[in-house]
Amino acid sequence: MKKILFLHGFYASGQCVLAVTLHETFERIQMGDNTPGKGRVEVLTPDLPLHPKEAVMFIRDLIDHEKPDLLVGNSCGAFHAQMLAPVVGIPALLGNPHFQMTEFLKPRIGEHQYKSPRKDGKQNFVIDEALIDEFAELEAVQFGNCTPSFKDCVWGLFGEHDTLAHFEPLFLEHYSHSFHFPGGHTPTAEEVRGWYVPLIEKMLKAFANRQAPLVPS
Repeated sequence: MKKILFLHGFYASGQCVLAVTLHETFERIQMGDNTPGKGRVEVLTPDLPLHPKEAVMFIRDLIDHEKPDLLVGNSCGAFHAQMLAPVVGIPALLGNPHFQMTEFLKPRIGEHQYKSPRKDGKQNFVIDEALIDEFAELEAVQFGNCTPSFKDCVWGLFGEHDTLAHFEPLFLEHYSHSFHFPGGHTPTAEEVRGWYVPLIEKMLKAFANRQAPLVPS
């Protein structure tokens, strides 16, 4: 059974539309076989910690335990996925990656609410200078683990009407495979099924026999 680890965006949770749609879709289908419940692809959709250093550690521990075949990140989740994919040797699909979270957060200092429910029931969070500084530290080194051998293993999917993240040129400085879909920053369930799911299936097949490199912890 293949396994996907989905990493949600900053205001989202493991119960956001994208996560739920991926989970429901792959619950019903198998690549090349529509038999319900037969050899399905498992989709992990955890709630991520707010602070990026804690989130990276949480994701790394989850990867070590669950050993997913593919990382799928959206927005801030794609920021995390990009940093970790070359380190752990797992291919990644980045949906509308936001590589400059500091610029997103600076005008939003204050208290906010997550836009989808979290398992711990805590829906409020605070954006402050300490959080922004922490993102700044990671932004400065976010592409530090990119290697030529991994250039084809991270794919980007960009909404043509995204008004928040415009980082396809930066993505293409480091990676080779870029795709577009006719949507905004946060995809609808229909867009997830029409664009994310086919690319995920393609990546799972393309990298099915890839041997993960030995990398330092």
